[in-house]
Amino acid sequence: MSFETNEYFEGNVQSIAFQSDTLPATVGVMEIGEYTFSTNAKEYMTVVSGALTVKLPGTSEWQTFNAAETFEVQANESFDVKVTVQTAYLCLYEK
Repeated sequence: MSFETNEYFEGNVQSIAFQSDTLPATVGVMEIGEYTFSTNAKEYMTVVSGALTVKLPGTSEWQTFNAAETFEVQANESFDVKVTVQTAYLCLYEK
């Protein structure tokens, strides 16, 4: 078995892709900073440790998600993230 590793934003976001029991997934970490992500599939992102402050598509409000909280982003959208402490996440991708 091999895992696919990814680096984004000059290494400030790193992830490992795997197949979960139900859907393709990545588990990763984000360094303190601000990032914009684009989706190819519907995503379910769960904060594992730390917190993500997110501006979801179609909204003007920032929302903070803490450990064990999940948010969804539809396919072919982009969303903004602010990270104030190193944060770990799990992302599931609906094909």
